This record gives sequence, structure tokens and C-alpha cells, in this order.
Amino acid sequence: MRAAATMSGTAAASGFVLLLLSVPVVQCENVWDVRYTSTEICVPRGSTVDINCTYTSTFNNRDVTVQKTFWFIKDSNGIYVDLMTDPEYSGRVEYLCENNKCTLRISDLRETDSAVYKFRFTTNQESFTGSAGVTLSVTDLHVQVNRPVEGYYYNNAKLKCQSSCRLPDHLTYVWYKNQQKKIEGASYSDWFDSADTVSCAVKGLEDFHSPSMLVRSQRGWNVRYTSTEICVPRGSTVDINCSYTYPSRLYNHEVTVQKTLWFEENQVNVDLKTQSQYSGRVEYLCGNNKCTLRISDLRETDSAVYKFRFTTIQDSFTGSAGVTLSVTDPQLQVHVRRSTANPYPTWTELTCHSSCQLPDPLSYVWFKNNKRLVGRKKYFLLQHFNAGDNYHCAIEGHERFPSPTLNYPSDAPKVPSVSVSPSGEIMEGSSVTLTCSSDANPAAKYTWYKRRGDKTPQLLSEVTQFVLSSIRSSDSREVYCTAENELGRSSANILIDVKYAPKVPSVSVSPSGEIMEGSSVTLTCSSDANPAANYTWYKENQTLLQGPEGVYRLSSISSGDSGVYSCKSENQYGQINSTSLHLDVQYAPKVPSVSVSPSGEIMEGSSVTLTCSSDANPAAKYTWYKRRGDKTPQLLSEETQFVLSSIRSSDSGEFYCTAENELGRSSANILIDVKYAPKVPSVSVSPSGEMVEGSSVTLTCSSDANPAANYTWYKEDEDSPRASGQNFTITNITAEHGGNYRCEAQNRRGLSDASLHVTVEAVWTSAVIGSAAAAFLAAAFLAVTLLAVTLLSVFFLIRKKRNSHQSPDPGDRLDHSEQRLPNQSEEDCDLHYTSVHFMKTETDPVYSNVGSAEPSKHKEREEVVYASVNFNRSAPRTRGQDTAEDPDAFYSTVKKPSAV
Repeated sequence: MRAAATMSGTAAASGFVLLLLSVPVVQCENVWDVRYTSTEICVPRGSTVDINCTYTSTFNNRDVTVQKTFWFIKDSNGIYVDLMTDPEYSGRVEYLCENNKCTLRISDLRETDSAVYKFRFTTNQESFTGSAGVTLSVTDLHVQVNRPVEGYYYNNAKLKCQSSCRLPDHLTYVWYKNQQKKIEGASYSDWFDSADTVSCAVKGLEDFHSPSMLVRSQRGWNVRYTSTEICVPRGSTVDINCSYTYPSRLYNHEVTVQKTLWFEENQVNVDLKTQSQYSGRVEYLCGNNKCTLRISDLRETDSAVYKFRFTTIQDSFTGSAGVTLSVTDPQLQVHVRRSTANPYPTWTELTCHSSCQLPDPLSYVWFKNNKRLVGRKKYFLLQHFNAGDNYHCAIEGHERFPSPTLNYPSDAPKVPSVSVSPSGEIMEGSSVTLTCSSDANPAAKYTWYKRRGDKTPQLLSEVTQFVLSSIRSSDSREVYCTAENELGRSSANILIDVKYAPKVPSVSVSPSGEIMEGSSVTLTCSSDANPAANYTWYKENQTLLQGPEGVYRLSSISSGDSGVYSCKSENQYGQINSTSLHLDVQYAPKVPSVSVSPSGEIMEGSSVTLTCSSDANPAAKYTWYKRRGDKTPQLLSEETQFVLSSIRSSDSGEFYCTAENELGRSSANILIDVKYAPKVPSVSVSPSGEMVEGSSVTLTCSSDANPAANYTWYKEDEDSPRASGQNFTITNITAEHGGNYRCEAQNRRGLSDASLHVTVEAVWTSAVIGSAAAAFLAAAFLAVTLLAVTLLSVFFLIRKKRNSHQSPDPGDRLDHSEQRLPNQSEEDCDLHYTSVHFMKTETDPVYSNVGSAEPSKHKEREEVVYASVNFNRSAPRTRGQDTAEDPDAFYSTVKKPSAV
């Protein structure tokens, strides 16, 4: 709340308050608490002020019923006197209370209203007062020179309107020069001569302007009066005080005060000491730039405006405003304030009140039955005001001006008697009659009220009997009646307790807003019922909690706690269910569930759908990835499903999906294993290159397949397999092993094969050649060369001899194959052609090769490896046989050794 001081009349809209200190105050047991918005407020005289507070009242963790609220002032003899009953505030005080907030509004403020104000509330348990209170200062205004410029006759100055305490900066002031309104504004600048006077007032409070001030005082000349209005009784002594200032130097001369005097405003500069009517009654008490006028044995003719003047060598100066003195009878009255309302005991407070504003402090004298009592305060407290007793008061030293005697108000209304009919329990909807009566003379006037918590009580009726024809649950609370006549007023209360079934419960969740998994959540169910209801909490049809508190707590809420909750309120008069409360627990995605469709084995070429789903609130966003070894995973899709329309063997591997919302992220993976028939096998022979009869040869077959393939080796034109497994080894190869071999790779998804051709050619060779083939071939080459030369020589010799014995026959042809070296047998003349061929194609001979063979039964032209080992023996030639010789052929003649 904001503290605000508002002004009466037209100034109310431009209210103001000075906040000097703002602190929270008072923490008490059982959470009884009063907090004031401001603890110090300063406002100008005549304005309106708002003093604000808030309060709480909890007893044993339950709110209690507040029965009464009021404000009081500190200076009241320790008694909590409601300001509404104080005659000094009559017509000027208003309470604005609602929803545990209460504002005290005081209008037409006077300087005597300066005090400490406190708030107090009463419940059915106890009463409590805010300890600190609010200090209110009601101040008057004065003009202050802010920027003086000296001149001998004229002075330019900027003036500001000030007070004894700081007022808000936003106020607007009205300025008067020589009693004439000049301008409105926060400050006033002008040229002033030595006789000009200035005063100011808050706009809207023009009736309460500051005292007029001579602008000349801006040069250091000034007179200030402690009070500008004083009211004193006849015969008393009064002190009128002032202080004054002047410049230490003027026109290069030191300033010294030579004379001081007091005078009446209507007799300018006539010293009071020289006037006969003040002879022997006037005294000046002056020193240290202060001077007090003391007038004793005051008379009504002494009522006047008094001013102070001081004179120096250079000049004289007079305070412009002066002090208005009113001399009159005190016109004292004894004011009575009485309290009989529960839970306070009956007491009476007497106040000695004057119609004029008396100076402070004054001492008072109290008399009971004309006998002086102990005490010198303005207030006098009575615990009991007995019949036959009377009281009066006077100002000490002025007992000859007493107040009228106050007698016991025996004819004022006594404490009323209140009753309700019918007695016993009051049921909702029934008819109830309330009766109020009091012994009073003259007869009392009765008024019924209903308390409304912090609000102003509600007026119900102004008759002695008040009928509630169909009482409602809302009528349950304290009602009271007042009995009043011209001699006084008294009141009594009664509590109306209506019994009724529970009303529709209200349900709430705390904290409100989004509910996060793992947080603490409280569900509260409350229902208006009398007697108090018992509560049952449900989730769907499951009972959760029963008891009088109506509070269900989930200390660490989970996603499973989401759902629809409701409560039931019940007492002996009935039961009723609340509306539903939907609890929506938000949480990060759980570990996703991943699936593949269709289930079972995944065949190459089929369509496969991967699905990812996760429990999350709010709903999760899904992303599919495929892992790629050490590489960054491959992004596949940002949908809950990922479809591979024609899956391939290369799609096998680990897939995973992520589920993510603003609260977190989770992931799960799935392994995709694509099944497929064997691919066309790859076949090979080892070792490659040159082979020797009797060596070991390994044929190898491999094929990409899932599941892994089984391998079987077949030889051409054979139904039975030669071997199983990827490798087929022939340990002692011979010419009979030559031919086509087929490898079949097979799994439950299919079969594929490939062929390999092995050619083995027989060779006769000497055992000596065995391990020294290279050396032997080199030697053989040399031998053959020599033999060829020899044979050619022999050939030409024989031919020459024959030509010499017979003539040549054209039909005869020489058979060079029949030629022998001398002394050489036919067996010794056999020629051996040794060759090792590894042929890929007929036109591209190689030593070792993997090549294409005949097409397999799968209509595929498989690559056939020809591994040929050729052992060629020349056929024996008969004499006379013509033999065509290949001029490019290389002949190696090796004598075949005899068997060892």
C-alpha cells in the first residue's frame, strides 16, 4: 500500500505524504502481525492524511475471526481508546478497512494532532497491537530565501516554501506579496523593497498560509516566533518567544544590536514597557539572539498581536508575522469516553478540554466530589464511575477557572441485553429473531449492526427486534446492538452461529503454473461448512486422503501422478463434491521404444519401417540416425518413423533415435540385420605361378552372404561333391586332377556358384633336374646349341656323300628327324619338350591365372582359372616321314635317365 496525505476540499486530489522511514515492523507469536506502510509522516496544517497498515492473524496455523479493529494514539494513559470515540477527532476521523488492510484518515489536521498512532485488532482468541506505530507531525509553513542578491533599497531573491520537516517535492504553492496573490509554483522570484512581505500556502490549503516575512530578511535580517497563536486563561502568565538574526557586517561596518523591544501591532514601535496598562506585568528575557516577552496576570484586554523589533547602528528590523495572543476563560469541559464492549473491562476516561488552544505543556488539577486527586495530566482514568460521584478539572495555578462538574450519568443506557430466538442450534434457512433491550431514561434508541471483518460494520436494523426470516450461512458472524440516548451510548454483541452443510469446495494447486516432474505439489480443498467439514481426495476413483485438513501433498511428483483429481467435503448435514482438477505433470522424454516392421528376419529388397516413440510431456521431437563407426552419425529423418523402401545389405548396422523436448533428451538404438542369398563367389588357386607335379594345390571360394554361406566343391561331370568348406586342397597333384571345378555357396536364402578350370599336362624329367631346374635349363640350352651345330655339320656331310653316290631324286625328301649323331642309339635321340603353361585365354598365355570358365548352371559366365601343367613328349617319327617344323618352337632335348 502507499501512504498518502490528502487535503480537504478541492485539495483532496493532490494529496501528499512525506515518507521519512519505511520498514516492516512487528513479528509476533502465532503469526500475529501489524505492518505500517510508513513509520513517520509529515504534513502541513489543514490537510488530510492517510495512515495505512496491513495485519495478519493466524492461531495454531488457522486463520481466526477478527471481531474489532480500531486506531488509537499513544498518549492515552495506556488505554486503547478508539479515535472514533475521541471528541477531539469528532467528525475528522474515518476508517477505511478491507481485506486485512486498514487506513486511518484524519482531515482538517491541527498541530495538536501530532502524535504516535497505532492500530489494534481483536479476535475470538486475543487482541494485538502493532508496536511501532506511526509518528505524525503536523507542521506550519515559513518562507525561506534561496538566492539573495543584495542592494541598498531593492533586493532580488528566489524564495521557497519550507516547513520544520521535509514536505514532498511535487507540491504546488500559492505565493502572496503584501497579502496579494501573485503566482503559483514551487518557488517565487521577484524584486523586493525593504517593506515588502511574502507568505506561501499549499495549493488547496490557502487558508493555512505561512506567516508573512519581510524579504529584507534575505540579507540576514530575520525574526522567528516559536508559536504564532497562543490561547491562555485570564490571570495566567504567558511566555512569547522569538529568535532573531542580522548580518555581522553591513556597508563595510560591523553590525551591533543596540536595542530590543516588544510592541503591539496596532501601536507600531511603542515599547510595551512604556505603556501604563502593562506596568509591572511585562518582562524581557533576552540573550544570545533570543528574546522572550513574559506577561503576567493576563487580562482579556491583553489579547493582541505582539511583535519583536531590534535596532542596530545601521538599521532596525521587525518580525513581520507576530504572535496572536488570546486571553479568555479556559472554558474547560470534562469529556467522557467509556468502554463496555467485550473483551475489555468497563472503564471511563475523563479529558480536561478547552475551547482554545492552550500552550504546552500545562499541568491540570482533578477533583472528585470537590476533593483534589493525585495526578497532573490532561487525562484521568476511572476504573469505576460510581453513582453519586462527580468530577471537575482546572489548570494548575488557575483553579478559580474550573470546569463544570460532571455527575455520574445514571440515566445513560445500561449495557444492553441481547438474545436470539429460538435458542439452540441455528439451521440454515430457519427464521431467527434477535432482541436488544437496555435500562435507560429517556428511552434508548436501538441499532443493530453486523461486523464484516475489516470493513465498516453493516447496518441491519434500527428496532429493538431484528428478524432474519431465512437465515443464510453468510449471516454467521458477530452482530451487536447499540442503545443510545442523549446521555450516553452502550452496546452488546452476540455471535450468530448458523449450522449448514458444506458448500461446493474450491480446489487449488500450489505452486500454480507448469508442474515439473520431481517438484513438490500441494493440492488444497476448502469448503464453507458449519461445523467444519472433513475432506476426501480422489484421483479418478482412487481414494488418496481423508481428514479435516483437506491438503494432499505430493513431495516428488512423477509423470504417473498426472490425471484428474477431485475432493469431497462432508459434515453431518451433508456432503458435496468439488469440480475436477486436472494435474498435468511435465517431464523430459523417457527412454524411447524403438521397433521395426515387419518383425522377424529382414530380407534384402523388402520395405522396412523403423518407429520411435517416447513418453514425454510436452510431446517429444524425434530424430533418426545411423552410426558410421568413428564418423559422425548420419542424419536420416526427423519424424517418428523412418522407412527404407527397398532395403539393401549395406543398410545393415546400428540405427538409433533421439526423443527431445525443452526439458531433456533421451535415446535408444536398434540393430538392423539384412538377410540375403550368397553373392557370386570369388574363386582362386594357391600357390600361383609355376607348379611341380606332386605339389599341393589349394582352391579357395568366398561369397558375401547373410547368414554365412556353406561351400561345396564339385568336379565336372561328377554328382558327388569333392569337398566342403571354403578351401579345397589337392595334396599330390597329377594330370588326372585336371579339369573344371565348381564351387557352390549356399544359405537358406539361396545359392550361387562359380567355376575354376585346372589343366595338368604330364612331363618326363630327370631326377637330377628336380631341385636344380634353373641350372639344368641353362646347361641344356648350351648343350642343345652345341648339338644343333653338330647335327647340322653331320647333315651336310652325309648329304654330300649321298649326292656323290646317287643322283638326287626330286621325289625324295630328307627327313631331318631321322638324323642321328654318330654312335647314338635311337633311345638316346628322343627329344623332351618341357613346358609349364598357366593360361588365361588361348591368345594370352600366362604362368598362373584366374579366368572365366564355362557358364555355370546359374546362366552366369563365371571366371574360370586355367592352371595347366603340360608334360609334352614328342611322338616317335618314322623314317621318311615329313614333319612340318615350327621355326619359332624351342626344343629342349634331355636324355631321360634310366630308372634308379
